[in-house]
Amino acid sequence: MTAPSTFGLSTEARNLQWLLSNLVEEVPGVHSVTVVSSDGLMLLSSDPGHQTAQAAGKQDGPRGSSADLATIVSGIGSLTVGAAKLMEGGGVKQTMVAMEEGSVFVMSISDGSLLGVHATPDCDMSVIAYHMALFVGRAGHVLTPELRSELRKSMESAQ
Repeated sequence: MTAPSTFGLSTEARNLQWLLSNLVEEVPGVHSVTVVSSDGLMLLSSDPGHQTAQAAGKQDGPRGSSADLATIVSGIGSLTVGAAKLMEGGGVKQTMVAMEEGSVFVMSISDGSLLGVHATPDCDMSVIAYHMALFVGRAGHVLTPELRSELRKSMESAQ
């Protein structure tokens, strides 16, 4: 996980970090996961590929990094919200982008934050969508302004 030690974090923050880590570890095909605030700032991130490269002493550059996924999720979220307004389609629940070499899923969280998942091209989309919905259901009611502030500070101190 691309977050500092959970020492000093509230129970809610530790629980969200655990949920995020569990999503990556337990759902087949998931590369990395991020939570982005409504203003585009990364709140939580789990990027096992980035950690593996660091542990091996490799510098693979920013490509595939947590910050890149957060930027992509924020951009996709903004684009789809704008499209939904233009089309009078109501709120955006989920967006999925299927590419030749991977997939990106973005799901809204109740406070305007977004959950983003980067997965393999052969992932089971319905399984990922199900687990994302579980995460959103569990995280949505605890992402208070105070917790978002705590998570932002935690991410800033990790860099």
